[in-house]
Amino acid sequence: MFRSKRFRDNWILILIISSIPGLIFGGVIYWLAGERLENELLQMHNKQIQLRAANIDEQFSYLETSVMHWAFDANFGYSLSNISLSRDFEIARNITQTLSIMQGSNPLAKKVELFLEGPAPVRFHPQYEALTNAVQIDGYRQLLAHDKKVFWSQHTSESGSPSDNSLSLMIKIPEADENPFGIIAVRIDTTKVAKLLQTLAPYGDGGTFLLEENGDLLLSSSGKKPASQLDEAITREVLASKTRSGSFLFDWNQTTYTVSFGTMSRIDTEWTYVSASPISAITRPVVFISQLILTLSIGMLLLAFVLSWLASRRIYSPIAQLVSLLTGNTALSALGKEQNDDFKIIEKEWLHLTRESMTLQNKLEQQLPHLKEGFLLQLVQGYLYSYSEQALLERMRNFGWSVDNRQYAVLYIQLSGFENLEGRFSSGDEGLVTFVAANITMELASSHFEQSEVMNFHDLSVGLLIIVPEETEQKEAIRAFSQELTHGIHHVLNMYVSVTIGSLALSVVHVPSRFEEAMQASSLRRFESRNQIIDLESLDEYDKENHEIHYPFALEREIIQAIRTGQIEEAKQLIQAFLEELLERGAKVIDIQQGMLQLLGSILHAIRLTGMDPNRIFKSANLYEQLMQFGEPQKMIAWFHDKVVGPFMQELESRSDVEVKRTVETAMIYLQNNYMKEISLDSCADYAGTNTVALSKAFKQVSGKNFIDYLTELRIEKAKELLRDTDMKINDIAEKAGYQPSYFNRIFKKQEGITPSQYRELNRN
Repeated sequence: MFRSKRFRDNWILILIISSIPGLIFGGVIYWLAGERLENELLQMHNKQIQLRAANIDEQFSYLETSVMHWAFDANFGYSLSNISLSRDFEIARNITQTLSIMQGSNPLAKKVELFLEGPAPVRFHPQYEALTNAVQIDGYRQLLAHDKKVFWSQHTSESGSPSDNSLSLMIKIPEADENPFGIIAVRIDTTKVAKLLQTLAPYGDGGTFLLEENGDLLLSSSGKKPASQLDEAITREVLASKTRSGSFLFDWNQTTYTVSFGTMSRIDTEWTYVSASPISAITRPVVFISQLILTLSIGMLLLAFVLSWLASRRIYSPIAQLVSLLTGNTALSALGKEQNDDFKIIEKEWLHLTRESMTLQNKLEQQLPHLKEGFLLQLVQGYLYSYSEQALLERMRNFGWSVDNRQYAVLYIQLSGFENLEGRFSSGDEGLVTFVAANITMELASSHFEQSEVMNFHDLSVGLLIIVPEETEQKEAIRAFSQELTHGIHHVLNMYVSVTIGSLALSVVHVPSRFEEAMQASSLRRFESRNQIIDLESLDEYDKENHEIHYPFALEREIIQAIRTGQIEEAKQLIQAFLEELLERGAKVIDIQQGMLQLLGSILHAIRLTGMDPNRIFKSANLYEQLMQFGEPQKMIAWFHDKVVGPFMQELESRSDVEVKRTVETAMIYLQNNYMKEISLDSCADYAGTNTVALSKAFKQVSGKNFIDYLTELRIEKAKELLRDTDMKINDIAEKAGYQPSYFNRIFKKQEGITPSQYRELNRN
């Protein structure tokens, strides 16, 4: 059939006629879709750059606001100019903690330092250190001399000169003073900023960087200085435009880049962000669409080819049978097979994505309780103070809580009597016991309240947040729950439970303060082995039950006397009696702690009166802070025995040994200088400043010999030396050694087994 000229001419004509609409349609679609899509993608890219730049600007603004807020902290007030930080350890520690919190509260902060000017400049890095390096001091003073109180700087505090990849926010303190005497330097983590800048150029090629007001490179997404040739060329184009923001196309090395730039208003300056991305990366979807259109056009041509062939075959039906027998449907069969393969690939990929989605969903469900608990711990401990009420509510909604028209109740639960669990739990199992109590609390709370969350502090204490509807009376329900909770935990663990019920909070931002009040009020519980409930709203009635506490001064004096005399067991018994007397009238925890703190102060004062330094004995430990951590009698008594009385007794014994050795050494020197004279134990004891009994005992203890044996050995050794090295007569040697001649011969033979004459002859031979 194809060999027929008529068939061939008609087939070509039909093919051309049927192909013209497809060619026109493909050309129009390619022109309209390609150009418009490309423009839309470029506009979308520029909008994304602006949004992400605004996010980066917001993070820098938050850093500035947060640091300026901290600059007004009381720790950085005028009092720092009149305080000796080398002695005021508490203030220095507070400053160090504040700087550490400042550093950890913002993800962009890498290091927070504080420099204080004065006769002896100091620096917190964040730990306290006295500056002696003139270069460092000069660098800080150059920063302090800046005409702005708050400014950004690329100068380091070490030398005062610009440093690569160094960017810091400087705030002079006191902020409100015209003559500041210190400066807070917040050094930026350039690695994290580089990662943020990378979000402005999410493609493999191109780059993003920040420019200073004068056009110098500030930071780059590559983290490299100096700038690349591409960055320098783009910078020149941006500066030449003399506009605050905009976008343009830039050709470089046969590649076209779309460049977007804008300004960020910073304290005392303006930064310009520049983002350059290759057009090819952005218009990749357009290329795909173009390829798709081209493929469709080819497909339509093929369709026209087939249709024309079918029409020709219809016209030339006598020959159609022959063409069908010669060519068959091989091409169509192959196309059908290819389509089946595509469906298989789609099915395979869809099943794979479904499995991945289910896996991620399961992981999220497993981690959600931990995320919720972590959020609550941050909330009640005050770490989310910078969040607004709406922001906190939004985060709680994301975690699945219903917070609309709700109020919040907080409970602080403490366990006591852990030492009574011997046999069931051992020392170090406090976390396990707390875990059990937290599970009991969670189970009971879920049965009483619609929404409740438990916070496990792992130190025999548990927090509970209850979310209840507004305008509903929950006081009695919470008290009933507290009663059931104390009985339940006591029944299971055989431990005593004290529950402190905080005041209701009408908003989330008040939850941290309510929880802090509940924790502080827990110290008002009775120091007794029983379950207790403290309701802050009924605290006045609870306080009326208080009795006057009698301080046992007589026992205090007996304890100090026992410690001074080294009676360690008696001291331990007296301390226990002291605590029991404080407990006789139902004292509260805070009363017991105050009484034991006063006893600790008296003991430390008595130790200092003995001439010893408590800081050296106890290695500068804060004993008062350690004592305040205990809320159970036995732990307090054990702590006094192990951490206070024991170390003092060891120091007392070591000092006693030193005095004994010093006395014996003094006596030995006296004997070595006067062995040739008539010496007695009495005369030696008088010289050493002790008595004969003590000296005799000390001699035996230190040298292992008694006084007479040591003196005899000393004299014989001196006589042997004279017999070997001189020709003196034996009678003269006897007198030189402190003996009578007749007695010298006997004592020498007794000690050496031979006479002095024989000894001299043996040594000379």
